[in-house]
Amino acid sequence: MNGNRRYAQKKKLDEGAGHDAGALALLYVLVYCYELGVKCLTVYGFSIDNFRRKPNEVQKIMDLLKDSITLLTRMAKLRPIRVHFAGNLNLLSADLRDACLRLMEATADQSKFIFTICVCYSSTNEIVHAVQESCKEKCDHINQEIRGNINANCGLPVEDGDIDHQSSTENLIKSVDIEKHMYMAIAPDPDIIIRTGDEYRLSNFLLWQTSSCYLCRLSEVWPEFGICHLVWVLLNFQRNHTYFEKKKKQL
Repeated sequence: MNGNRRYAQKKKLDEGAGHDAGALALLYVLVYCYELGVKCLTVYGFSIDNFRRKPNEVQKIMDLLKDSITLLTRMAKLRPIRVHFAGNLNLLSADLRDACLRLMEATADQSKFIFTICVCYSSTNEIVHAVQESCKEKCDHINQEIRGNINANCGLPVEDGDIDHQSSTENLIKSVDIEKHMYMAIAPDPDIIIRTGDEYRLSNFLLWQTSSCYLCRLSEVWPEFGICHLVWVLLNFQRNHTYFEKKKKQL
């Protein structure tokens, strides 16, 4: 969702009004995707690097996030929407983090439409987090095996020859282990990435998950993104769907 500040400059508004327009555009896109039958929608709401921005701008975005949680809570009571927040939520204030967790818990049983907001997120942080959690899980499993072998050996040390080499192979970290600890494990890999604001870079967004997805770059900034742009992107994806499916099978 790139270009809120540029939109404000273009319309001669303050920066806060640009973010307000961006939040309104997100609400419209959420409704459009739901009505068009899209199963999953993920948006890049706030990156870890965004904390470097001016304090008043960061606070404005956090206030919008809080307002969005209130609105999404009401929407989830009317539609089967699952809301998920992906990122290092420990970087949020305690009250905002608790609000995110409550909404995720309240909508956890829904599966028709998954709406993910990446907040306090970066793809590199996500990958490091997943690797750390995978290492921790494997270490715990290995320690349990060692304790089990010691108990089976009547308390005597385990010799190298007694180690189950098949078990040792199973304790190697594989990509599936990392993927299940990703912040984005709740949703399948995206089919489409939409980049607004005439930008060519992914800005540290879903780098692990987007190796074979359709990347669409639009010159319009995010607050200008509407139903016509969305339908155009979906039609272009459908036209190239066979090609992208072929590429996925080659991975």
